[in-house]
Amino acid sequence: MESALEASDHGALDSEQLERLRLFKIRTRIANETYLRSHQELPLLLAGFLREVMLKRPENIREFAAEHFTDPELPSKIQSKLAEKEGRPCSP
Repeated sequence: MESALEASDHGALDSEQLERLRLFKIRTRIANETYLRSHQELPLLLAGFLREVMLKRPENIREFAAEHFTDPELPSKIQSKLAEKEGRPCSP
């Protein structure tokens, strides 16, 4: 049984296409990094979710995720964590 990588044609792209692909990957990585740096709440959201998953080990991860990310208290929890991280006083 061949894997998808074994079945691929490694010579399918010419040198110009390979260069365009390389530049696309670089631009995508830079855009992703810029996005993550401009949204400091994202690592906190993900870390909090993963922490809860590891602590609670839910049977239905999709249902758990839906409940977690629709929690009306989540935005204030994240704002408190951001303030704590930046050394600012938390607002109620």
